[in-house]
Amino acid sequence: MTSFAFAIVFSLICYLFILEQYLEQVNMFLHTFYPHAILWTDANTHMKKLHPTQEKLLKLLKSNSLEPLTIRELQEELGASSSSVVFHHIQQLEKKGFIKQNPSNPRDYQILAEGPEKQITFLNLYGLAHCGLRGSILDDSPIDRIPISTRLISFPSSEAFMVKAKGNSMEPKINEGDLVIVKKINKSENGSIVVCINDGEALIKKIQEEKQGYILTSLNTQYPPFFAAKDFRIVGEVKGIFSYNLE
Repeated sequence: MTSFAFAIVFSLICYLFILEQYLEQVNMFLHTFYPHAILWTDANTHMKKLHPTQEKLLKLLKSNSLEPLTIRELQEELGASSSSVVFHHIQQLEKKGFIKQNPSNPRDYQILAEGPEKQITFLNLYGLAHCGLRGSILDDSPIDRIPISTRLISFPSSEAFMVKAKGNSMEPKINEGDLVIVKKINKSENGSIVVCINDGEALIKKIQEEKQGYILTSLNTQYPPFFAAKDFRIVGEVKGIFSYNLE
């Protein structure tokens, strides 16, 4: 994403957030003086507007979240005429903010327990220059709060934060100054790119767990891999990048 495109997206997100706040205020006024006039609905009102098939589908997804059903199994449970009908209703549930779905795996989804997310959320932005008093980047005060569309996050926004990349050790994937979206997590699979604490410093590195401990690897081959220090721990897993690199 170029800096110009990023600026446009950022401006649009800010505009949508302001519009959302304005509509909420108007809705509160109408609800106070004209109880039957509602412009902006909450989660419960949204639920009432779900198609009956979508309500049944949402219940199926909730009750089978540990062992997700296949599209074919969902089709049978719903009595749908085709798998495309199931896909349509799943897309509608995601559009209305009841689920988050992995676009590359239809069976990988998360139910948003609190109901639909707002269209715009503010994520804490942390720098990678230092850690907090207790040795974690999240223990320190954020340097900013960035408005972002929840549709750009493939998991609940309450589990997300952002860091500003420092240095060139993760080039060409992550460049100096890039804004990195991170999911809060303390365990990650081998080969994942994570934000971690190592020797009192916050880093972005690719990890590999061995018998001797974790090996931290940079994507830039100028930097050799090294074993993690005793205080090593994972803070989150990298899920997205807003890049300023024009090349």
